[in-house]
Parts: sequence; structure tokens; C-alpha cells
Amino acid sequence: MTEFGEPTPFDPFLVIRSDHACFGCGDDNSIGLHLRFIPDGDGVSASFVPAPEHQGFHDVVHGGIISSVLDEAMAWATAHAGVWAVTGDMRVRFRRPLSIGEPTTVTARVSGARGRLVTTTAELVLDRDRSPIASASATFVKVDAAVEAAWRARYVRDSEMVPAEPRRVTPNAAGTSEE
Repeated sequence: MTEFGEPTPFDPFLVIRSDHACFGCGDDNSIGLHLRFIPDGDGVSASFVPAPEHQGFHDVVHGGIISSVLDEAMAWATAHAGVWAVTGDMRVRFRRPLSIGEPTTVTARVSGARGRLVTTTAELVLDRDRSPIASASATFVKVDAAVEAAWRARYVRDSEMVPAEPRRVTPNAAGTSEE
């Protein structure tokens, strides 16, 4: 199999549909986050301004919402690398509370791959001073070919435009890479 990393001629963000009910990025979910990711170097980024319905304690964003933003960003980073995968494991570190209405940016990148596993990282920062709110790392598990085909048909405008091979990335910190 192939490693990830080098740019491909295909940009999935030009053809991904938003007419679905995904909590993170779908337009058909009235309580969803409606995140819109764009390529950002070798990863992705999106803006997020928490609304009152994202509240946990008074005027503070719920940690589960922050975790969802980070998870969605890492999922899109895998998509940007040309891989269809689901979250297998995720670790979140909260650095400070986030207030309702504070504009933020989330960024995520694929950091490595081995077999069916893809490792990712993400960070949510305040726009006003770039101070960190939370960071995460996760392992995603590639889905099988039948699931990938069904998801491509549902979430991509023209599934024929999607590359058959994922992009290449450098090995992860442990020095492993996909075989």
C-alpha cells in the first residue's frame, strides 16, 4: 500500500457535498456545527464560533462540543490525504475554557500511517491571539472498499473525480509508515 503526503491533482474540498446530516459538517442538521474545511498546507482548517446552544456551564462551551470540532477536523484531514476512515481512538487536552461567541480556528493534519491506521493531530486556537483552547491526537481506521464506495457516492459530487490512491506522508514519530 501507499504512504500519504505529496499533493495530488485532486482537491476533495471542491466536490464534497454538504447536503447531509453530519453533526460536524452537514447542512441538513439543524443543531450541527456546520463546519467548512479548507486545505491548509498539508492539512485542513475551519473557523468555529460557538453559539449559545454549544454551552456547558454558563457562557462556557461544552467540552464535548470542542472534542467534536477537533474530531471533525481530524476526519477532514484524513479526507484531504485521500483516505476514508473512522475515529478509532482520540485523546483531547483542554488548555483553557472557551466562551460562547469567541471566534476560533481549528487545524488538523495527518501525522502518519501504518496498515489500516492513520494518525492525526488537531488544535483549536482563539483567533484574537492564537492562544490554544484544546489539542487532540487520534488514530483513524480506514474503512473497507464497500463502505468507501458508498460514502463516496453519498458525500462526493462526482465520485469518479476522487483519486484511487491516497496522498503520501512522512512516517510518524515512531518511525513507522504504511506498508
